[in-house]
Amino acid sequence: MRVLLVEDDEDLSGRIAAVLRSENFVVDIARNGEDALHAGLTELFDVAILDLGLPKIDGVSVLKGWREGDRNLPVLVLTARDGWPDKVSSFKAGADDFLAKPFKVEELVLRLRALVRRAFGHAASRLVCGALVFDAQLGTFELDGLPLKLTALEWRVLSCLMLRKGMIVDRRELTERVYDGDAEVDSNSIEVIIARLRKKLGANSIETVRGRGYMLTAAAAS
Repeated sequence: MRVLLVEDDEDLSGRIAAVLRSENFVVDIARNGEDALHAGLTELFDVAILDLGLPKIDGVSVLKGWREGDRNLPVLVLTARDGWPDKVSSFKAGADDFLAKPFKVEELVLRLRALVRRAFGHAASRLVCGALVFDAQLGTFELDGLPLKLTALEWRVLSCLMLRKGMIVDRRELTERVYDGDAEVDSNSIEVIIARLRKKLGANSIETVRGRGYMLTAAAAS
């Protein structure tokens, strides 16, 4: 899950990013409205955390710009402004959720996971594909009823495929959602991760669709 974190407070954004990365989110940070608007319009994100009181362009204007540019990613507004008028303006601009400072990071993580899950049309938190079960709210995988041990990169790839089960996910999209923006990525890194996942899930669990990408199938089983 790739998150765009828009927060001008460097200390707060650093602490939020550290927790999100520990929960297997890929985090990009923008510290002013101008950079946030550009990032949201030109890059792929699963969800955004947006502060209202930003330098250069305010948060509500950034959100309006995303929506006018047909960017439909779920947006959680995170701000010290907890008054009713700010909530109204945020929701009218296209916000999906609102969390006032101070807040518990655990609640932020749960809200983000719920927003991403619902954005892909999953009402229930437990997603099932054959013998594979993903609890999207807790972020855990089970295979044949047993906990599935995954590295951070394997978790990111598998969760991306699981949220889009039955759909083809192209290699570029996987790369952007698995690696941080400044990470050095080998040309065959996604293929290596897919190969490791097949060893854990079954040889036919992830289908390669030549020239298009990868698709998780119901063949995942011991």
